[in-house]
Amino acid sequence: LIAFAASILVYSNHPLAHAVAEFATDKNMPKLEGKDFINYPGKGVEAKVGDSKLVLGNREFLAEHNLSADIPNEDDWAGLSLIHVAEVAPKLSYLGTLGMSDSLRPGAVKAVARLKAQGIETVILSGDNQAAARAVAHEIGISEIIAGVQPEGKAGEVVRLRNDGHVVAMVGDGSNDAPALAAADIAIAMGAHGAMEAAGITLMRDDPQLIADAIEISRAVARCIRQNLFWAFVYNIVALPVAALGLLNPAVAGAAMAMSSVSVIFNALLLRRWKPEQVLDRKDCG
Repeated sequence: LIAFAASILVYSNHPLAHAVAEFATDKNMPKLEGKDFINYPGKGVEAKVGDSKLVLGNREFLAEHNLSADIPNEDDWAGLSLIHVAEVAPKLSYLGTLGMSDSLRPGAVKAVARLKAQGIETVILSGDNQAAARAVAHEIGISEIIAGVQPEGKAGEVVRLRNDGHVVAMVGDGSNDAPALAAADIAIAMGAHGAMEAAGITLMRDDPQLIADAIEISRAVARCIRQNLFWAFVYNIVALPVAALGLLNPAVAGAAMAMSSVSVIFNALLLRRWKPEQVLDRKDCG
């Protein structure tokens, strides 16, 4: 079963597909030749192995091939992410189910805690089943879960949250997340090409703490801009009436203008003092 699945999933860029393909390689399982690969975003994949046409994906995808009655109850799989495997030609047959647990990226728990400290509410928006999403949410401290949604459904959920008055930042790491990224106020991609094309911010490493870092530096830059605008207006509000009355010496006016520019630049340079919290926490940074 795993050899069949790996022969098809090796062509997919989904993280679960990579896990199956790598597992088959590590176990030296026989390599079968897959062909005529077709990807159905948010559902599964289809391909031929030998004379058999196989489909792999979620329960809804197999239901489209009249196979849902044969699939075991997902509640019995203890929060695992599932890939169901079936043959649809020359005969219709459910072959089995692969279950896997999704390991957390290092720093995920602290990233969620930092976002909460920033006053940001976090939500899991996943195409995975409810049990698997709930298990991850419990582990990292997220209370709101929206699971079992297709890529277009993710975009709809983002639009719903925006319509409810929220400013929504969507973080995605795959092509399935592209519609939701495009629908968000702020789109953050974690290195995947499909997500990068729809994102306004791209994180250079798969480190969730970079999300909090990006928001912190963005807020620091916005704060600096507001401060610079304030002092620029103060200089002009004070200096213009004095200059209009002829009470301002040209030399003093030139010096004041230079000081205005210097103060703005100096304030902007203070941003160089900002350091990511994850770097400051490292013992070898002194």
